Amino acid sequence: MLQKIGLEILLLLLLLENWPIAAQVKSYPYGLPIQTSLQELRQSIQADSNKAMVKLSDFIPGIHLDIKYAGTANIFYEQLYSRPHAFVRLPVAKALAAVQQDLREMGLALKIYDAYRPYSVTCRMFERLPDTIYMGLPRTGSKHNRGIALDLTLINLSTGKELAMPTPFDALVYAAHPEFSQLPERVIRNRETLKSIMRKHGFEVDPVEWWHYNYSAGKNFELMDIDPDLFEQLY
Repeated sequence: MLQKIGLEILLLLLLLENWPIAAQVKSYPYGLPIQTSLQELRQSIQADSNKAMVKLSDFIPGIHLDIKYAGTANIFYEQLYSRPHAFVRLPVAKALAAVQQDLREMGLALKIYDAYRPYSVTCRMFERLPDTIYMGLPRTGSKHNRGIALDLTLINLSTGKELAMPTPFDALVYAAHPEFSQLPERVIRNRETLKSIMRKHGFEVDPVEWWHYNYSAGKNFELMDIDPDLFEQLY
């Protein structure tokens, strides 16, 4: 009996010792390959430096951030991020810096609504709003989860105010489509300015959201479900 109790205690101690590791294991419903740890990300960066995650506020001084999901003023009325972060892959950050430079010469600048988004947040969004047109799909993962997508708009540098665009951010309506034409001329001009400058530097606008841009050369970046609070530990 004492031997049996001793063995049970030993097994319990082993389980407790390994509990932090076990707690980190995540399971996902669609079997997608998803990086969930800094160790995995660090190894991929060592193999390809372009996979580095860059903090936009450091890389592009003066860039304006309005990270909608770090508060409750969004379509979900829910805070989905602990803090307002804006991280992207290194080539995306370089291209965005070139966009910002061109805009400055026009008296304009970028405002970022969202950048990298953990995969689990995409799943949470879809649970609350299971729309297959506008929502990122958990079964495929979002380009936001790969660090190669941005939600953004233009502001006037002298006033700091947003330029008039077809709809507010995250308006799930047909007017949000980037080719929608039943709009005031000034609004179309602003939208087309954004499209042309982003396209010039390697970005493609999403088919149904004027504010959503994907980096067109971002073909080999993994899906991630890593808290952006951890990214600064990489370096």
